[in-house]
Amino acid sequence: MSVASKAATLAGDEAAAGRLKILVICYEFPPVGGGGGRVAARVAQGLARKGHEVRFLTSQVAGLPREETLDGVTIRRAAAGRRRPDRCTVPEMAAYVLLQWWPAIAEARRFRPDVIHVHFAVPSGPIAWLASRLTGTPYVVTAHLGDVPGGVPEQTDRLFKLVKPFTTLIWRRAAATTAVASHVGQLAEAAYAVRPDVILNGIDMSTDLVRAPAQDGAPLRLIWCGRIQEQKNLGAGLEALAAIRDLDWTLDIIGDGPLRGDAQERCRRLRLDHLVRFHHWMTAKEVETEMAAADVLYLPSLSEGLSLVTVEALRVGLAFVASRIPGVMDVVVEGENGLLCDPSSPAEFAAAVARLVENRLLLARFQANSAGRRLQFDEQTMVAGYERVLRMASKAGR
Repeated sequence: MSVASKAATLAGDEAAAGRLKILVICYEFPPVGGGGGRVAARVAQGLARKGHEVRFLTSQVAGLPREETLDGVTIRRAAAGRRRPDRCTVPEMAAYVLLQWWPAIAEARRFRPDVIHVHFAVPSGPIAWLASRLTGTPYVVTAHLGDVPGGVPEQTDRLFKLVKPFTTLIWRRAAATTAVASHVGQLAEAAYAVRPDVILNGIDMSTDLVRAPAQDGAPLRLIWCGRIQEQKNLGAGLEALAAIRDLDWTLDIIGDGPLRGDAQERCRRLRLDHLVRFHHWMTAKEVETEMAAADVLYLPSLSEGLSLVTVEALRVGLAFVASRIPGVMDVVVEGENGLLCDPSSPAEFAAAVARLVENRLLLARFQANSAGRRLQFDEQTMVAGYERVLRMASKAGR
């Protein structure tokens, strides 16, 4: 055997020895759910591209195949009691836990993974904990925000008063824990006395996307994208825009959710129908196209983890008018690539949008600075971080 052949064989053996079998458990996978599910999918697909064998167990929703392979990841969907892709109620989360524990255990026994990677300590955490207890497979928890006490208090405070004793067990029995933003990690540490590794959300930044240049005299094009629910504070964002309805701007709203009807009715009441366009959920490529045609990401949220939408907006070089909250401030630097506002002050949002309508040079500077920050949120860095944590955690089961 030649030296080159021996080297190739050794390299192949080393690669095989380093290959992990990873079972991902997450109650959402695109097109079901929001940004957290998209992050889980990107991580899984990135790990598969690095040569790991990845299976992804998630919720079955009408119209989706029970099993498929996407970008090297085997996706298995099991009954979960979920009726709609854009929302999951607390009773549906309870149904998910009751219905998915057996498919998870069966998959763990059949697949025999080196490690389980569970996204969302609630509701997916209990399933990973039980599968780990019955199979001896170590698991890693990744927190996204709403699954941590204090993350989205307006939605989950009452829930955590009931389930925190059990979620404490999930966190403390994990072989490793991670969080998608520093403040999410801080909330987890305060609640559970564990210190997660912080791995910032990332997307593929390997190709340059060209944002459509604004035409002279064209309105300022705002875009909002996400699940239309209380946390996103879209109603207050629309109230802000009503105060400047006579200025030259438009808003595209992409997404669905429990408050979509309320937002549409509010637009009618505020006489914004001619300025605001509603779109249903779109594919990632369609969202990318819409963002490339916009000027500003409008984000009046009450709370965010590390919003994937903000990272996607960086990729196309959008300016920001956004809430001054943790998670957003990881991406948006005040006065550098956007304007930050108090989420409880529609007047601040109105003034910020008006400023960019009237100052297109400032807008162009913000957009150029956003494009310059994008490599800080590259998907390869994110995937490498999870690979390191999962590899270390897998050794806990040996």
